[in-house]
Order: sequence, then C-alpha cells, then structure tokens
Amino acid sequence: MSNKSIRLLGNGLTYVLLTIVSAVILMPFVWMLTTSLKDQTKIFMFPPQWIPSPIVWSNYSQVFKVQPLFVTHYANSLYIAIVVTVGTGMMIPNEVTIIPNFIWFSQLGLVNNHFPLIIPPMLGAGGIFGVFLLRQFYITIPMELDEAAEMDGSTPWQTFWRIMVPMATPAFATLSIFTFLHSWEDFLDPLIYISSSKLFTLPIAMKLFTDTAGTDWHLLMAASVMATVPLLLVFFFAQKKFIDGIATTGLK
Repeated sequence: MSNKSIRLLGNGLTYVLLTIVSAVILMPFVWMLTTSLKDQTKIFMFPPQWIPSPIVWSNYSQVFKVQPLFVTHYANSLYIAIVVTVGTGMMIPNEVTIIPNFIWFSQLGLVNNHFPLIIPPMLGAGGIFGVFLLRQFYITIPMELDEAAEMDGSTPWQTFWRIMVPMATPAFATLSIFTFLHSWEDFLDPLIYISSSKLFTLPIAMKLFTDTAGTDWHLLMAASVMATVPLLLVFFFAQKKFIDGIATTGLK
C-alpha cells in the first residue's frame, strides 16, 4: 500500500471517528430540541420518539404564557453576561468570597439587585483561569517586539495597546467565551442575591417550570433551546479566534 493510500485511509478513519464523537456530543442537544416540540404526553414514550409527531410549535409561545416574565429573565441574563465578559478580572474563586460578599452587600443595601452579579466578577472574583490563560499567551510573545517598539519611541502603554492587545486577540476571544458561558449559566449567585422575580436570570427562571405537581418538560425544553441560542451565536462568531487561542496559549 502506497503512502498516499495510507494517508487517505488515515484521514478517512479520522473523519469517521470525529463524526461518531460529534454525534454523541450533539445527541443531548438534539433530544432537547425534539422534546421541546413534542406534546407533553409523548415525552416519555418507549421506544423514544426522536421525530415529534405532531410537531407542537405552540410550546414556545406557551413558555411566555406560563412564565410571563421569561423575556425579562432572558434580558437580565444577557446584559449581566455581556457586562461581566467585558470587565472581568478573574482572580479569586467565587465560592471563597460568596459568604463575606453577601454580608457586605447586605450591609450596604445592595442585595436583591444585579450589582453583586456584575461588579465582583469584574473586579476579580471569578477564578484564576483568565489570569493564567492570558499570562501563558503573553509569555509566548518575543521580547524583541518590546525592544523594537521602545527603539521606535513607543511608550509602555502604546506598546501594550498597539502591539500586545492586537496579538492577544485569540486569547481574549477564548476568555470571552468562557466568561460569557460562566456568567450565563451561573445559578449560585442569583440564588443567593436575588429574591425579586423580575430580577431573576435564566438559570433561576428554569426552576419555575417545576413545582409540586411536577415538571412541564416540553416547556422546559423549549425554554432551554431559547437559552442555548446566545451561547451558540457567541461561539459561532468567535470560533476561529477561540480555536487559535486554545491551540497557541501556553506554547512557547
């Protein structure tokens, strides 16, 4: 067998393996999507019904009838995630500071609003991931660039803003995706700080579809599909930079 044939066979096996792995990873999302379009009586059928029959599009509109504040909860999650992503510092694990922070915010009268969900992550209460990600990326940049910029009369700030920041775009894209994902899915902080239903974020709002009578699975899945859309959009528009950041961060 020639080298070309071996290479083609290897590529073919790689694509088959990747296709199988992708199908396994996508299966929960496909199940969520199909469940969101089913009649409630057919959700737990056996064998499972992968293609809804009939397709119940009204489940999506029913979400807003059952939970009239769902749009508000959606908007709350969106703007909190965006603000935190733009301003995050990510230095100290959130679980370490959540109790003293709650006491502090309570004494300041800042509980039951979005302030505790935005400011602490921006000032460094999100974890060490971002610090090490950017640090690992920046140490791969040759020092000769700094020296060349200094010889051209550039100040340290100009060197950072005009050279270092543009070069670190893949790392910033990677950090932005992870930060947005963490803020979007955060359940603990809203549960601790928020008591007014109008201020709920989506993770808390999802619990409203469950009560003592049971869970409206078809509506919960419809709400989950809508909650997944921003995450897919963020990754879709930043995927190239995200992959570059993961591939290059830490390589010297």
